[in-house]
Amino acid sequence: MSHDVLVIGAGCAGMRAAIEAHDAGADVAVVSKLHPTRSHSGAAEGGINAALGNAKEDSPEAHAYDTVKGSDFLGDQDAIEVFAKEAPGDIYQLENWGAVFTRAEDGRLAQRPFGAAGSPRTIFAADITGHVLIQVLYEQLVKRNIKVYEEFFAWKLVEDDGRCQGVIAWDMLNGGLKAISGKSVILATGGAGRVYRVTTNAYACTGDGMAMALRLGLPLKDMEFMQFHPTTLYPTGILITEGCRGEGAYLINKDGERFMKKYAPNALELASRDVVSRSEQTEIDEGRGINGSVMLDLRHLGAERIISRLPGSRELAMTYAGVDPIYDPIPVRPGAHYHMGGVSTDIHGKTELEGLYAAGEVACVSVHGANRLGGNSLMETITFGRRAGRTAAEDAHFAPDAAVPDSALADAERELGELLGRSGGERPWQVREELGSSMLDNFGVFRREEQMSNEIEIIEKLRHRYNNVVVEDKGGVFNSDLTQAIELGYCLDLAACMVQAGVARKESRGAHARPHDYPTRDDDQFMKHSVTRWVDGAPKLDYAPVTVTKWQPTERTY
Repeated sequence: MSHDVLVIGAGCAGMRAAIEAHDAGADVAVVSKLHPTRSHSGAAEGGINAALGNAKEDSPEAHAYDTVKGSDFLGDQDAIEVFAKEAPGDIYQLENWGAVFTRAEDGRLAQRPFGAAGSPRTIFAADITGHVLIQVLYEQLVKRNIKVYEEFFAWKLVEDDGRCQGVIAWDMLNGGLKAISGKSVILATGGAGRVYRVTTNAYACTGDGMAMALRLGLPLKDMEFMQFHPTTLYPTGILITEGCRGEGAYLINKDGERFMKKYAPNALELASRDVVSRSEQTEIDEGRGINGSVMLDLRHLGAERIISRLPGSRELAMTYAGVDPIYDPIPVRPGAHYHMGGVSTDIHGKTELEGLYAAGEVACVSVHGANRLGGNSLMETITFGRRAGRTAAEDAHFAPDAAVPDSALADAERELGELLGRSGGERPWQVREELGSSMLDNFGVFRREEQMSNEIEIIEKLRHRYNNVVVEDKGGVFNSDLTQAIELGYCLDLAACMVQAGVARKESRGAHARPHDYPTRDDDQFMKHSVTRWVDGAPKLDYAPVTVTKWQPTERTY
């Protein structure tokens, strides 16, 4: 099984990359552990950002500045400018492919306000935007007859002769390891929210691509920055879209107070996500919450607006919290949502390994810096997925034929045999539960030195226990016991990288908040990216400069 371009992951970034690589003339295949339309991109709700010019004050430059400011000035401004400039064209292409976006009364694409945006910039399809996009992209995949290795669990990237040669994957349907080679390989495997017990992320979001790249010696960037979304449903952690606040919903505490007036008097509920999450957590910690949550109040919007613009959010609240937002507020709290860090790439998706690219949440081209603006992630998957697909196809045109060496497959078979051959030990679920709970307690919305140091020790002990976990299911067909054990290993490696970088960053910036010991941003010491490599079985931390083109750091207020 060999192709010009091999895309690992079939969410929005992966499918958009595959489409672009195909249209550039490459033989393309996609490897996915899920059916493409079950990828987590489909869970995105609120919308996708682009400066279409519908508001006179909006422009790609305004979009770029809002993104730089939202990143707490840690985003690379060259990447952000490319992103903002190319976003409108990508939106029109999606629409031409059949994306049914919500329209304004004058017939133009409707745009709603989102957090930390200077004007309404978020295009949307009610509150199921990700679902619409992933269906449209899958249609384009099928139209082009692009090969999909569906339910293939990517396990190991393969390097040979200084170039990425492909991937070794577990065939979940038939059992056994399979080698799939590609002249160019694109990682598009999404984020790592399942490092936490409470997260908006699907169970599949276990940082596979990040961990595979890390183990191959590649650098991960800005791993300490995990964004907590302000409105996840209590107690399940299911996402309630920022689109609710974009449509005018309020956050209130147990006294009925609209508390964001204290924390962000101008932007209120539409301040950046890190600001709103910290404000909510403060209200909860100081006793003004209800059962560990605050309330999201939509009642004043009226039934017609809720049903037409926010039907999915209403259904989720009714199904999972027993609350109809037409009549009662929704209980919400911050939950782990999006990883700003990832595999370090340039603006074309290139990593430092020849032949390997990355796009979407798995990558860190550093559009988001220390904090992502809502609506920018879907746009990033499309814009940088397209750019990575085009560059990978052009690279593959001149690249030598790729092949996974027999020795690499033999080594993988031996390692897998050792794991499946283990007859006694601990089941992985207990280790996974302790990791998720401890990360939530010690590396959440607020970070403290003592808790982070304690978490490093916890992770080390959990990694030691992981070396002795047992996979009870020895079968080959749909062996989720095996794949979940491998995913746990990914999560443990990434958690170690995250907390190490967090301890070392002695400031508060974006999603990394240390109000008790380092309450302010320190541009003199930490206006830089953290860069983590895996060396001798442990993460090793270094730093790299931030690219500044035109906007110098200033105080970030909303």
